[in-house]
Amino acid sequence: MSEALLSLRGVGKRYPVTTSAAGRWRSFWEVLLRGQSGQGTVVLEDVNFSIRPGESLGVIGANGAGKSTLLKIITGVLSASSGVIERQGSSAALLELGAGFDPEYSGLENLHMNAAFLGLDRKQVAERLDDILAFADIGDSIHEPVKHYSSGMVVRLGFAVVASVRPDLLITDEILAVGDESFQKKCIRWIETYLAEGGTLLMVSHNMYQVQKLCRQALWLEGGKARAQGDVFDVTQAYLAWHERRSASEVARSSERLSADLYSVAELRVDGDDTGEPRLAMGDELVVRLRLRSPDGRAPVVLVGLVRADGTPVYGVASDHDEFELHASAEDEFCATLRFPDLSLLPGGYVVRGHAMDPEGLRVHDTVETSFTVTGRSRELGLVRLPHRWSSE
Repeated sequence: MSEALLSLRGVGKRYPVTTSAAGRWRSFWEVLLRGQSGQGTVVLEDVNFSIRPGESLGVIGANGAGKSTLLKIITGVLSASSGVIERQGSSAALLELGAGFDPEYSGLENLHMNAAFLGLDRKQVAERLDDILAFADIGDSIHEPVKHYSSGMVVRLGFAVVASVRPDLLITDEILAVGDESFQKKCIRWIETYLAEGGTLLMVSHNMYQVQKLCRQALWLEGGKARAQGDVFDVTQAYLAWHERRSASEVARSSERLSADLYSVAELRVDGDDTGEPRLAMGDELVVRLRLRSPDGRAPVVLVGLVRADGTPVYGVASDHDEFELHASAEDEFCATLRFPDLSLLPGGYVVRGHAMDPEGLRVHDTVETSFTVTGRSRELGLVRLPHRWSSE
């Protein structure tokens, strides 16, 4: 097996206390005597992974999870507070906008300086200059000071230089989100070719589509720690489900118990793993089981709705619409089971909502919900998979 181009073992980063003079002095003496401070803010803790030639790893997570700090430590911009980092082969990084560029020098002068930092000599730069300029495609602005460049022009120039070097390991932050759409497509095509020819990629992105498209593995950081690591589809789908639920507004529930004259949902569950949240693969059968209470012995109407975890409605159906009458399972209790065979939902986090209505179906008396996750290896967009067929006709 090939030796890893990059290996991290127990890497962490802690920023010392700087909010008070006493804290600064304490941190100073701790660093002086022990090499690190025991106080302060932990932004990374015990991160472990390795990347071998030809592999591609996407680092994902919410803002503040520690992604950019991790890349800065890997590239040497910051030093780790703990752990070991081992590197092999050549690498090139595209991190913050303008990193490595002198704003007072022209784009052409910065091009030569950056190419030299990446290991190209004058002759190699001269041989590749036309290709670099063509890739950057910023015209006569190459002779202007970089301080006059737009953010997109800076990205164009930086990526063009890296593309000419073709490093063993390419490291990139959320940099492609800045350029215009045509240049983003050009960069994606270059990265795909680079990977197909044996290149190795470490990228940070909030764009799960790009992560799934370009990476085979993913690392999910949360609060500076690795929450999940492994196959890109498994990790990104788990992250999206978590993020959707995190950003969704909580359903307002009354703190008071329902009064005795209301129809209510006593139980709502989805068939699946009894030890945790149900997980269904695309195409599996979704089984929703409900138990409802009636104050007068009459069968209530049950309305079942499927929504994405962020609250986007997907589908809803009521028992009276399908002319289905609930049957009593005990005194003043009624049960119903709703099945969705060949589930067409795309991977992500979802919620089943059960609503108890009066027998006339005029008023919702109670609502209960439960979550589940749909898994699968799919890059399709939207909420559901629709049957389709491609042809060249």
